[in-house]
Amino acid sequence: MKGVFFILVLLFSFCAQAQLETSADSLANDKYFEDQFYIGVSYNFVRHKPDDFKQRNLSYGLQAGLIKDIPLNKNSTRAIGIGMGLALNTYYSNLKVVEASDGFSYSIDSGSSDFKRSKLETHLVEFPLEFRWRNSTRQDYKFWRVYAGVKAAYVIGARSKLVTTEYRDGFFNTDVAKFQYGLTLNFGYNTFNVHAYYALSDLFDNAAQIDGNPIGFRPLRIGIIFYIL
Repeated sequence: MKGVFFILVLLFSFCAQAQLETSADSLANDKYFEDQFYIGVSYNFVRHKPDDFKQRNLSYGLQAGLIKDIPLNKNSTRAIGIGMGLALNTYYSNLKVVEASDGFSYSIDSGSSDFKRSKLETHLVEFPLEFRWRNSTRQDYKFWRVYAGVKAAYVIGARSKLVTTEYRDGFFNTDVAKFQYGLTLNFGYNTFNVHAYYALSDLFDNAAQIDGNPIGFRPLRIGIIFYIL
């Protein structure tokens, strides 16, 4: 994790330096930069799920990072955003994961009396790419925005946790696919903006199976995102 934060610090320094270098030029025309930092929270739905799979508790997601804003037209109402960030996603459900000597075994709890909760937690480095439209001006900081694009991610860590009335167990789950990607859409006015992420890749790789069938698992995240200049 220290290496990831070091990379973020370097990227922040790069963006800050680029902002300073272009400030003199931007004063001479109408171009300006918006929404360089972001932080968001979401609820994680699960699509392409096994039969009898049920989500439980609050499956939440957190994200934060920075984006280099690259205006495409003179008045900066259209732009490209290229960024990097960190994310934490949790999934509470009745999917039971047990660690064995030869890997992991998966099953769906059907309502056993000893089952309490099961949790999957992933930590990711994310790389968003956005096409940005907004009706802002250099002086107006309250404006409408629609940002659509794609997001790729690399899973730097994933843990499964199973809690029953008799024991609790937690371990790193290496069946989670390392590379994730999907479509994003962020839109709103001023401070509060709706965030949506639609996964195009499975959360688990093909090694994670129930009765010989791949689990799949494709997240759909709906939440809010805040942008900061």
